[in-house]
Amino acid sequence: MKTNLIGATLGALALGVVFSSGAHAAGVSACLITKTDTNPFFVKMKEGATAKAKELGVTLKSYAGKIDGDSESQVAAIETCIADGAKGILITASDTKGIVPAVKEARDAGLLVIALDTPLDPVNAADATFATDNLLAGKLIGQWAAATLGDKAKDAKVAFLDLTPAQPSVDVMRDQGFMIGFGIDPKDPTKIGDETDPRIVGHDITNGNEEGGRTAMENLLQKNPNINVVHTINEPAAAGAYEALKAVGKQKDVLIVSVDGGCPGVKNVKDGVIGATSQQYPLMMAALGIEAIKKFADTGEKPKPTAGKDFFDTGVSLVTDKPAKGVPSIDVAEGLKKCWG
Repeated sequence: MKTNLIGATLGALALGVVFSSGAHAAGVSACLITKTDTNPFFVKMKEGATAKAKELGVTLKSYAGKIDGDSESQVAAIETCIADGAKGILITASDTKGIVPAVKEARDAGLLVIALDTPLDPVNAADATFATDNLLAGKLIGQWAAATLGDKAKDAKVAFLDLTPAQPSVDVMRDQGFMIGFGIDPKDPTKIGDETDPRIVGHDITNGNEEGGRTAMENLLQKNPNINVVHTINEPAAAGAYEALKAVGKQKDVLIVSVDGGCPGVKNVKDGVIGATSQQYPLMMAALGIEAIKKFADTGEKPKPTAGKDFFDTGVSLVTDKPAKGVPSIDVAEGLKKCWG
């Protein structure tokens, strides 16, 4: 018996499980599964889930992939949550299509599954999605970049620093949103890379981290050293892109835009590293998710989407100290009051 317990404990540690101070195991339990446990966005998400779980008397177990894109660990975590008798799962999926069979298994077992931040593909594979309107987040930075460049936008050289080869929906929507906002035809709205607009220099992947952003930027600069607009999947990737540009003396010639709204990213807007960023609110996503699981456990009621959308919209704001006409935004001072990480 001791051997089994030790084995189970080691297995849980390998998955990155963390137990919060909540109710006894006999009460309502929930799982939070994030892409990583190092990105400040997911750190804040876990903070929101943990605080709300403690408030509501929910036992929370949290898991994370080793890196962004590690779907195998997420599948294993779902299987563990089912075996543990959890009432619900909150997940930010690394592979939005590949995770669907495991999610179906959880739902068939009676668990409420809520996608956080990243909708599954198809979106109705989860019971609900609590997320930023990522298409709008992309549109805002695309509109801002186009308005800031003015007439020069028609001759721009644009680089896209994306997330992973799997093209999770959050990545696709931010890309497509930027293109629409900037005035680029995205072609197939469900995938990245089929565009024909000559202003697009190319796409490269970053895994959502600074090192990946630096490498991707270096690769695209080799393809075209005249890049003057960079769309980045998130602010760590943007910071890496800036370092690559700085290394070749081009940091003042390139407009970098991003999505996140973390405190380091908003400070980078203040310092001129990033021109503008779309701020999202991960703590709210996770806290609302825990509330929904508790309500489902108590009443059987599932959460409903925002009117006119297929997900529950947790809000987005463009943050910049250089507002552009016709593009709604908040300044850095306000963004710092609302930031995370």
